[in-house]
Amino acid sequence: MRIQLKKISDQTIVITGATSGIGLVTARLAASRGANLLLIARNEDALDRIAKELDPAGKKTIWAVADVADRSALEEAAAKAITQFGQIDTWINNAGVSIYGRNTEVSLEDQRRLFDTNYWGVVNGSLVAVEHLRQAGGAIINLGSELSDVAVPLQGAYSASKHAVKGFTDSLRVELAEENVPISVTLIKPAGVDTQFVLHAKNYMEVEPKLPPPVYAPAIAAEAILTAAQQPRRDIYVGAASKLISSTNKCVPALLDVYLKNCMFSQQRTETPKTDDGNALHAPLANASIRERGGATKVMPLSPYTFATSRAPVASRLAFLGIAFVLGRALTSRKRA
Repeated sequence: MRIQLKKISDQTIVITGATSGIGLVTARLAASRGANLLLIARNEDALDRIAKELDPAGKKTIWAVADVADRSALEEAAAKAITQFGQIDTWINNAGVSIYGRNTEVSLEDQRRLFDTNYWGVVNGSLVAVEHLRQAGGAIINLGSELSDVAVPLQGAYSASKHAVKGFTDSLRVELAEENVPISVTLIKPAGVDTQFVLHAKNYMEVEPKLPPPVYAPAIAAEAILTAAQQPRRDIYVGAASKLISSTNKCVPALLDVYLKNCMFSQQRTETPKTDDGNALHAPLANASIRERGGATKVMPLSPYTFATSRAPVASRLAFLGIAFVLGRALTSRKRA
């Protein structure tokens, strides 16, 4: 089976969660490179405004209101893309939301709703995408997280959902490969990204939440997504911090637990008392502004690690192994001396 993906300018791309953050940045970037777009979200007004911004003529960017938890709504959205553009080439499952609070405090209703969006939204989107990509091929790109590999306190349900997304994505990839279906399946694993993630999350704490450092610019994730849309990739870590925490968990999980216990509570809590400004767990925020960023004060604008590994993963890994080997030899020589 050989998977051949098109250039972005020749593609029709579906993006869920397209009205803010990584989804919005990806939509703008793909539109600037000539792609046809179907934007999916729950907020009709925001979708309409973004589509008019990207394509006033309405020929290359269309939208559909849909809750990703509703598979039939996604099927109807996909049919709209087929009618307008004749095909779908890449499907990006980006929609997601979080909850801040201890596992013993978060209601089961809220946890189930989070899974409806974060997990079942990915499952629904992926299965609809497979129906349309099975014959001609294409790419399915699922947004996981560094928390697909590591679970953190105060975001237990979110961590669990991203673990579930990883399990589903990895198994789907292997099943399609066994059937010789020419679909690339990629899991994107961002570290903390400066989006409206915190604003949209439901908060059970007595103070406002925050992202732990380092925080990366959403354009880094968008570039990684569009790389995977053109070149088959198994997974891409967005930000070296994502790879570091994943590797640490695999190598010394007990040590990471100590770090999480001692540091991750304070790193996710501000000193600002909680305000009741709503959240996007059960419904989109009313009168929400169209914003890519969340307003973090210190943001990493680039990730050399992600740039290198997403574009030439084999070469970059060999380079890192070579560096590690040289450093190891140097340390060994010093000890002998």
